[in-house]
Amino acid sequence: MSLETLMWVEKYRPARLEDLVDQTAIKGRLKLMLEKKDQLPHLLFAGPPGSGKTTTAVILARQILGENWTEYTLALNASDERGIDTVRQRIKTFARFADRRAGVPFRLVILDEADETTADAQTALRRIMEENSRQTRFVLICNYSSGIIEPLQSRCAIFRFQRLDEASVTGHLEEIARQENLKASGDAFGAIYEATQGDLRQAINLMQAAAASGELTGDSVRSASGASVKARVAEIVRLALDGEFEASRTRMVELTKVYGVPERDFLRFANEALGSMKVEDMGTAVSILAEYDFRLVQGSQPELQLTAMLAQLSALKKKGG
Repeated sequence: MSLETLMWVEKYRPARLEDLVDQTAIKGRLKLMLEKKDQLPHLLFAGPPGSGKTTTAVILARQILGENWTEYTLALNASDERGIDTVRQRIKTFARFADRRAGVPFRLVILDEADETTADAQTALRRIMEENSRQTRFVLICNYSSGIIEPLQSRCAIFRFQRLDEASVTGHLEEIARQENLKASGDAFGAIYEATQGDLRQAINLMQAAAASGELTGDSVRSASGASVKARVAEIVRLALDGEFEASRTRMVELTKVYGVPERDFLRFANEALGSMKVEDMGTAVSILAEYDFRLVQGSQPELQLTAMLAQLSALKKKGG
């Protein structure tokens, strides 16, 4: 069986702009741009995970480049290939080659998680975009536009994707459940949203895992997710405050890397968790979170910053006794 058949997130991935969940303003702007495809600018898609950024980029590639779109598209994940060598070698070689035999207006480079690329790589990418704009367009995808250097941002039309609300997510999940002939209890979809917080990709994956028995219930969702995202973050914060740095770090990495929880959401939930805890030095703890939230906004490496934050929270235990 193909990946598209096995995984619902692929099976039900939208193929047209009209089918994107929510993001009405973005769909309207892109439709206007597509009326003059050859004049499409470089694009920057920013927003939380699971809001439709990568799907939108693929839809554009299909619509602009036609059925052979994969031959004229270079898709890279910058978190895996974040260095300047990738930019200079793979991207530069692809971008400088002009081929109009198929009648396509330009080649397309889709760079996912572009905010994970190094500053040097982004500077090199800026020059490539300038030198090859006649035959190549770029779509940069990131969670936070602050992680993209200003010279790159200024060369792109920026689209800010919004976190999907509960009604939009549950409506889409209900449609998938209908097509899969899946029986679902009334509290199941709410439990999925609570665990995934607007990340549609993660929500679909969780629903498929929870429905493995053939029936979707709130209990099966909670069993599949282990615990809600907020509860997991609260547990990580508690471990750090108890001086269990290594355990808190391991669970933080799992939550952000495996389950895809955005780093700034992690901080937001951590702040909420602190409010319900009895912390001896609450002022210092909140100040630590605020400092690392600021660092993430400035584009610092997320995993390193969250690790340092947990280390500082753990140090409060040693300081206090």
